[in-house]
Amino acid sequence: MGKDDGFYRNDTILSNMEKENEPNNGVSSGSYEFPYKENRRRIDRRTNNKARLKYLLFNGRRERSRRDEDSGKAFIFDRYNQKFFVAITTILILSILDAVLTLIVIQRGAKELNPVMAYFLEHGTPTFIVAKYVLTSIGVLILLIFKNVFLTRLKIYTHALFPCVIFVFITVIVWELFLIHSAP
Repeated sequence: MGKDDGFYRNDTILSNMEKENEPNNGVSSGSYEFPYKENRRRIDRRTNNKARLKYLLFNGRRERSRRDEDSGKAFIFDRYNQKFFVAITTILILSILDAVLTLIVIQRGAKELNPVMAYFLEHGTPTFIVAKYVLTSIGVLILLIFKNVFLTRLKIYTHALFPCVIFVFITVIVWELFLIHSAP
């Protein structure tokens, strides 16, 4: 094809026949209809950015961000590393153990110092345990969603807080066990 056979627009060579059909004698007006039929068979998959349940339950596909510039942003993934599963399970088990040991320590005469948990304790033991579990689950979920965010003040990534939370729970549980065994 030579220079006279066509002209370029949007990296596509248009023939002389298409050039004649265009208004203003070949001058682009921006409203040209491309003569070929679009070859899409269904709705564009990229328009729905919600995580699908089948990927969450049956081996999802996204485990980390694809681009380096996106690594510090919050993304919802449908596959997580096994170490996060272990950390979350450990935190939730330690939370329940903390709730049970707190109840034992309170039966021996101690007082709940956390005003939020004291409020739930006033409404009964089951309410206290469920509230402790739900609040811990919400906190863990927030940490998991923002696991790739860099905390500039602490100079660490959020996923590094999982071992810190486990350490805090273990410390509290050891303290509660000490109170249980040292009380008369």
